[in-house]
Amino acid sequence: MRVIIPVESEQGLAAPRSGHFGHAAYFTIATIENGEVTSVETIKNVDHDQFGCGGVIDFALSQNVDAIIATGMGMPPYSRFTAAGVAVYAERETPLAGDVLAKFIAGEVAPMDPNAACRH
Repeated sequence: MRVIIPVESEQGLAAPRSGHFGHAAYFTIATIENGEVTSVETIKNVDHDQFGCGGVIDFALSQNVDAIIATGMGMPPYSRFTAAGVAVYAERETPLAGDVLAKFIAGEVAPMDPNAACRH
């Protein structure tokens, strides 16, 4: 399983998480096999101002991920991810990517409630 987490720096699992999916500077992508992280990569996100929300969504989807864990997301990205078969999870309390990934592996991160999507 490949999981993408919006983050603010290139620090991989030590990166601070981004407060909103579309404006994240980077994505940390972790591969999980049998409940263990087997690889981690960090990629620079496309510029939201240049490519718009749709461009950011397309870029994230191009990474062949199975799930995304975000602190916040609007309905357009939520709808596009779920339509593409990507599970969307919300976790707003844990500041570092690695810690939220550990919670996810432990089953402590819930799927995002679409009623909680950002409205802007």
